[in-house]
Amino acid sequence: MSGTSKSAPAAFVHRFVVAPARRVIGLEPTPPGGVVATLHGDEQEAPGLNPAETNQLRNIRRFGAAGALLMAIGALGAGAQPVLQNPIAGVRLLSLPSRMATTALTVTMTGTVIVVLAWLLLGRFALGRLRSGATPRRLTRSQMDRTLLLWILPLCVAPPMFSRDVYSYLAQSEITARGLDPYEVGPVDALGADNVLTRTVPNIWRETPAPYGPLFLWMGRGITYLTGENIVAGIFLHRLLALAGVALIVWSLPRLARRCGVASVTALWLGAANPLLLFHLVAGIHNEALMIGLMLAGTELALRAIERSGPLRNSDIAFLVGGAGLIALSSSIKIPSLIALGFVGMALSRRWGGTLRSVVYAAILLGSIAVAVQVAVSLGSGLGFGWINTLGTAGVVRSWMSIPTILGLGTGFVGVLLGLGDHTTAVLGLTRPIAAVVAGIIVVRMLIAVLRGRLHPVGALGVALGAVVLLFPVVQPWYLLWAVIPLAAWATTSSFRRPAIAFSSLVSVILMPNGSEYQPFQIVQAAVMTILTIAVLYLFTRNRLPWPTRTGPPARDRSADEYAESS
Repeated sequence: MSGTSKSAPAAFVHRFVVAPARRVIGLEPTPPGGVVATLHGDEQEAPGLNPAETNQLRNIRRFGAAGALLMAIGALGAGAQPVLQNPIAGVRLLSLPSRMATTALTVTMTGTVIVVLAWLLLGRFALGRLRSGATPRRLTRSQMDRTLLLWILPLCVAPPMFSRDVYSYLAQSEITARGLDPYEVGPVDALGADNVLTRTVPNIWRETPAPYGPLFLWMGRGITYLTGENIVAGIFLHRLLALAGVALIVWSLPRLARRCGVASVTALWLGAANPLLLFHLVAGIHNEALMIGLMLAGTELALRAIERSGPLRNSDIAFLVGGAGLIALSSSIKIPSLIALGFVGMALSRRWGGTLRSVVYAAILLGSIAVAVQVAVSLGSGLGFGWINTLGTAGVVRSWMSIPTILGLGTGFVGVLLGLGDHTTAVLGLTRPIAAVVAGIIVVRMLIAVLRGRLHPVGALGVALGAVVLLFPVVQPWYLLWAVIPLAAWATTSSFRRPAIAFSSLVSVILMPNGSEYQPFQIVQAAVMTILTIAVLYLFTRNRLPWPTRTGPPARDRSADEYAESS
């Protein structure tokens, strides 16, 4: 009788607590058909483009380059210009766009739409799908690289666009160069309200400590030593850091794609040539470029050792340690990239047998590397560990792209309409922690999926980062690249690619190029003129560019043989 009374509660707990918890985090077997793994399918080889398609590709390349050039010209008036030290102020020709705000906005918006349209047209030759149902063809890697380079070049010399964060970078770097703690004081307190760098920092960040890791501010201090308070020189050196990150993305993404059985040019098109990357990492000069580049390069090097057959050699150990070190370095720019180390660890643990002991050994090894890198950077830079206390600095922003934030704002708005008062802050205090728990569960589930061999580490990393981004208290448009870029190397089905393409295109064209807001009438005028200009361009290019037409048989349903890896 006593044994029965003891077993009943235990059975109840197991049935209603333990078993559901195991299913939630992925410890129970997952039935086929409804899992994340269905986002992936291997892609076969495909022939290159024929002469007619190659000619169309050249026209697409020129079309996109013209759009990027228009963006660079329009940014002279519509970009995120510095308040002081504006190099074009008073220059007869170059300052003309700044005196014609609506015209400059129209030129920039037109260029933005052209680049997005060119990217979508390029997707026909990157995805390798034909409406005629013939054998799919795809552009080569060299053709993709030349296209990407041509589209990036005009943005490299343009003023900052879509964000003023680079001015915060310059001010925080100056604080570091003066020997002050950027994690304790903001630009106003450290530099003074009238300082040339403080004046250009957005108002919301003037009194806020730096939210970035010590490696980024260490590099920023080096830039300050070279440029002093010269804003233009500082902008171009920070853009070089961003371009270095983009170069790492272009290097690692096709290698990760081949590792996952995905076409390299398709991954580059969706990840590296994505307008979000061009507009926000290159033109906007965000440090996500370096963070993502180091994270992906580290993941590629580590998997190069882990996925090699046979016992680990000395060179493999060097790749593993070096890759883990690069991931740890990326997290000293922004901490979320440290998640990648967990997926590398689970892949390593699976190689070692997938047991609990192997998980502990992998965690000790990679955790030791991460701690060593973070300590070395924090102490070597002289900045210490104050960055840990400022990780939540960006939480003051209420972002419409964040699921918990928009739920909190919507609930607060409804409360005001019903006369219950504005309880937005209280609701956010509830929705944001719940979202953090959900994101944590998804990350754990993805880690276990890698350990059990149900998902490739690259795909699981992309899904986990996607959950973290969407459930983050603050989501900026370029944060989406945290997930889109690694998923571009793994996810192949239309259920991922179509939303990713649509959302990337939409977000790229709705944001203002100066990082702030225009008057409504200016936006309406610029939008109308942009639509008319694009319509005229369509009429002139309808025989030169592969615009969608109603002719020909409908596209076939996607199958695995419609995509291929291209050299």
